[in-house]
Amino acid sequence: MSSSYINTSLPDVGDRMLFAVPKKGRLYDQCLSLLNNIGIEFNRKPRHDIALVSNMPVALVFLPAADIATYVAKGNIDLGITGLDIIRESQTENDTVELTRLGFGKCKLQVQTPVANDKLATAQDLVGKRIVTSFINLTRQRFAELEGKSIEEMQTQVRFVSGSVEAACGLGLADGIVDLVESGDTMRAAGLHAIDTILDTESVLITNRHQRFPKLVDTIKQRVEGILMARKYVLCQYNIRRDALDRACAVTPGRQAPTVTSLEDQGWVGVSVMIEKKILADKMDQLKDIGATDILVLQIANART
Repeated sequence: MSSSYINTSLPDVGDRMLFAVPKKGRLYDQCLSLLNNIGIEFNRKPRHDIALVSNMPVALVFLPAADIATYVAKGNIDLGITGLDIIRESQTENDTVELTRLGFGKCKLQVQTPVANDKLATAQDLVGKRIVTSFINLTRQRFAELEGKSIEEMQTQVRFVSGSVEAACGLGLADGIVDLVESGDTMRAAGLHAIDTILDTESVLITNRHQRFPKLVDTIKQRVEGILMARKYVLCQYNIRRDALDRACAVTPGRQAPTVTSLEDQGWVGVSVMIEKKILADKMDQLKDIGATDILVLQIANART
């Protein structure tokens, strides 16, 4: 790893798997919450970029999110969390393995132009004009496609700006910008609107194609997927007459199949089944309509597929 990221007072990591997470920014807090939920215990000292995990042979490495994909791709880091946009921008998708998408840090990489300029209503209208962005590669790829030319031959001028990209149009530096949009508040405050989406992005757990610790990587992947499943589903329990069980199972088929148990009251069964949270209310209404009783919903703290 580059010495610019390593504090010389940091502990020796020994033969530990290196797991990189963003050291700051929009993904940092959510990554720490995820690490806590999957049982990774560590104590990061102030201004230290490495923390030894106390209950697993893992060392956490805190890096700029923009660098994590490159370090994983080159094999300096075994496992990492970063944005899909960064993976694509750093052009490391051929050298990294996407283990699972994490469901947080969702946003869109969008082409934006001034609302006041109605002549720039589509991305095609920006062809041959000036664009500034911190996503040089993705922007050039998009506009080369629009021009039908190679990146070397394209006429659209794409310039790199590392920060305050949204100010470029107002300052006369660009006709349009390409930047990440989460809520859209910053974009609207700058008098811009989105005219094209280049990429829908979110945080991703990645590794490389030459894993040194495949079993440990798989363990962490399973733990992460268990937490993601617990966030997506609830456990629904209800009682139903046995002669209505087929209809109930059609309403709540579960991930694999419902768990059915006989009740002391003959002719009735109890059903336990996982249901996606987003459709729970409709499913409960449908169960009630076919005669289900004692419908209960329990939160799932963790799970395994």
